[in-house]
Amino acid sequence: MPTVGSLDASTGLGTLTWSTSVVGSHSFLAFFDYEIDEGINTYFNENAEAVNVGDAAAGQSWEIDEPGFVFGDIYDNLVAGTLDGLNGVPDSAPDDVSWAMGWDFILGADETATITLSLSDTAPVSGFYLAQFDPDSQESIYFFSSLDISGGGTEPVPEPATMLLMGTGLAGLLGIGRKKMKKA
Repeated sequence: MPTVGSLDASTGLGTLTWSTSVVGSHSFLAFFDYEIDEGINTYFNENAEAVNVGDAAAGQSWEIDEPGFVFGDIYDNLVAGTLDGLNGVPDSAPDDVSWAMGWDFILGADETATITLSLSDTAPVSGFYLAQFDPDSQESIYFFSSLDISGGGTEPVPEPATMLLMGTGLAGLLGIGRKKMKKA
């Protein structure tokens, strides 16, 4: 899977894009564990939410949880490929936030899947995304992703048939043109 993009070395924010053209069933999972203002006010005061869950695409999975040092199961679920679509760190129970997002999809012949992961300090204007908050510093991070499958699905028109069709049309036009010339 070729990778394009980068995450900023100091903030960890940025965009990563992966693509594959291998025919068959695929599962792609990404895990991030950000600490917002850890040096100022620690990391276990943070919370998160899944926004616009109804807009999650078919085949898209997600989970928000404590990374597994105390009570979370996100890492185990990630390794098992079974993100549970639950938020284990809501604003009523702040802790160390980690999050994961994934895609399950099938590629046919001549198809290419491109998955884009975006981590930003600016919330998307629409669609499904995950949000992590540090209520003490008022800082936030947003995680969103897309899957684009392109190619395949269209059969090319065989060239000999195209030429035959064009030739038949030209012959018909020639015949009509000759008839008009004889009448004149």
